[in-house]
Parts: sequence; C-alpha cells; structure tokens
Amino acid sequence: MSLELSVKATAVKPSSTLNIAATVTAMRAAGKNVVSFTVGQPDFITPRNIREAAKRAIDTGFTKYTAVAGYPELLQAVSDKFKQENGLDYTPEQIVVSNGGKHSLMNVFSVLLNPGDEVLIPGPYWLSYPEIVKLADGVPVYVMTDASTDYKVCVKALEQVITPKTKALIINTPNNPTGMMYSRKELKAIADFAVQHDIYVVSDEIYEYLNYTGEPHVSIASLGPAIYERTVTVNGLSKSYAMTGWRMGYIGAPLSVARAVAGIQSHQTSNISSITQKAAYEALTGPHDERDAMVRAFTDRRELLLKLLRPLPHIHFQEPQGAFYVLVDCTALIDTVYDGVCLKDAAMIADILLRDYAVAVIPCADFGYPNHIRLSYAVHEDEIRDGVRQIAVFLSKIETK
Repeated sequence: MSLELSVKATAVKPSSTLNIAATVTAMRAAGKNVVSFTVGQPDFITPRNIREAAKRAIDTGFTKYTAVAGYPELLQAVSDKFKQENGLDYTPEQIVVSNGGKHSLMNVFSVLLNPGDEVLIPGPYWLSYPEIVKLADGVPVYVMTDASTDYKVCVKALEQVITPKTKALIINTPNNPTGMMYSRKELKAIADFAVQHDIYVVSDEIYEYLNYTGEPHVSIASLGPAIYERTVTVNGLSKSYAMTGWRMGYIGAPLSVARAVAGIQSHQTSNISSITQKAAYEALTGPHDERDAMVRAFTDRRELLLKLLRPLPHIHFQEPQGAFYVLVDCTALIDTVYDGVCLKDAAMIADILLRDYAVAVIPCADFGYPNHIRLSYAVHEDEIRDGVRQIAVFLSKIETK
C-alpha cells in the first residue's frame, strides 16, 4: 500500500477566505498598510462581562471535563434562548454545544448523511457548506439564484433539483455572502416543500442578531410541528458577541439527532472548553448592552458602505438586510481592460485591488459566483472610507472595449 492521503482529504478545498486573510496578515506584518474587507469577524473586543465570567471560571477551578453536550446550566440557557427569542421548544437534552458553528455543522451532517446522499445548497453559499457535506460523504447539489430574487431560493427552483437521493436542504438567514434574509412567508413555502418531500432542513442562523430590516428574525423550525421535527437549528456566539476565537456553536435538534451528534462528538473532541462554556452562559444570560452597541455600529457601517458604493460605475449590488456583507456583482467589468490587461473574473479584480491598491476583498468563485466579490463591513468606518476610495480609483481606470 502506497503512502497516500485519503481521497476525502485531497478532494477538500482549503478556505479561500482564510487564505486571503493570512496574506493580509503577512502583508501587515511586513509593514504594508492594507484595508481588509475580508474575514467575517467583528473588530470589537468580546464584551467585558463575558471576559470576566471566563476569568472567574479559571479562578474558581471550572477547568475539568464537562458533559459532552455542555454543562447543564448552559444547556438550559440555550434552551431558554430558543424558547424566548425563537419560539422553539428544545429541551436541554436536544441541545449540543460544539467548537463553533463549523463543528456543529460537521457533526450534523455526519449524523444525517449516508454516502451518496444529496444536500441542496442555495447559492450564493458560504464556501464551507459544500466541503462539510463532502467530508460527511454527501453530495452537494447547488441551487443557483440571482439578483431578480434577491439571491434567495424559491420552491420552484428546489423542485427542479430534488431527487430520491435528497436528504437535506441548507438555509442560511441572514445569509453569507449576500446579507439577505428570508421572510416568514418565504420560509413557510420552503418548510412546506421540506415536509412534502420528507427531507431535513439545516437552518444556519449564526447572524440572527445582525438584522437591519426592523422585522423579527424567523426560525424555520418555529413554523409548525412537521417542520420542527425535520429541522436542525444551528447557531453560535461568534458573530454577534465578538467571540470568534472562543469557539462556541450550538444546535437545537430532534432528540434522536442531538443524541447522535453528542455521541460523535464524544469521540472527536469530548466537551468544548469549560472556560468557553462559562463565558457562553454569561453571554446568553447576562446584560446585552455591548452586543446591542455592536449591532448599532454595524448598522451605521452598513449605511456608510452602501452610500459610498452607490455612485461607483461598473458594479451592482443588492442592499443587504442582515449579517455584515455586501455581495458586489462585477459582471460589467468582465472583458474590460485595466492597465492593458483584460479582466476575466472577480479573482483577477481581487488580485489587482490587493496588489495595486492594498485593498483586500473576497472573490466569490468558491461561493459559486466567479463574477462577484464580497465586502465585509466588520471594519472601522475610516477603513471603509479608505478602501472604497481606492476601489473608486481602480474603477476610474477601467477601459471598455
């Protein structure tokens, strides 16, 4: 037997967003001033009450193993959150706390999928969804959308791709990379579709609190007993509480799914950090003043970025309703000329912006849209102004054929 890596390992693509972020870090370390619209990470420090709770956990010796799914008070706090904010009756036994949203999703698909099972993934999609499905021996099936539907999938499109092998559908609202949110009516139609075809819905709601519509966030599992029994709700603290490095994601699921997830996790990682669990309990049960202040800051940054982007030529976008991203359509730039070079895709545009203007953006081929870029406004307003100013200079030098 030759010393080769597994087919599964070699088939998985590394995260392009993290690769670009690493490049930015290296450039900054070398003394280059780079404006980065890349990683979906709040630039705020974790709220003080949460940090203090973690320190208390250390000082009081809460540093041992806990139950795999999480210690009881935290599971109750997550259960209460689901009940009070989402209208979802998940008992503590239906909750599993994992090492971030990615780990939660990996666990979920590991227990839902058999080899060859298909998962419907609406595009644009977070680039890790297909790779997680493949790691769980599933087959990603893409359901592409466009600006005419605000980049949201409809039942008609889902009906065209469902097969006897379809096992699950991913819904992400608010969405990365579009910032779009599904309304109650839209989710109800999708829920009816899932019930009719007897498939699971994996609902990724990590950006729940970053909602600029004035309308309440809707969890698809709350829309009736039938869809509740077919839904796994995935959430976490990274985005809304500036806790990306703490690694705390969680699910609410049918009891059989939750027990299976805990069983798999018991052999992968056991419990997540006990210190993170105490911090998470404080995040869920303590004051939310700093979280709400961050949301207000993102609201202001969103308005600023949209205001600065609107006058720019050659680009188009839908105004995001949530999260902290703007998906920018660069199709009008394809086959134009910059500095004697014909632009072929958004990756070329991103390379030029970084090389010539020290502005980092995410090209979205790995999100299913090679003619689009993603801008994150989880950055200071001064950086937003500087970055868009440089993008404007780039666009002013475009020559059309």
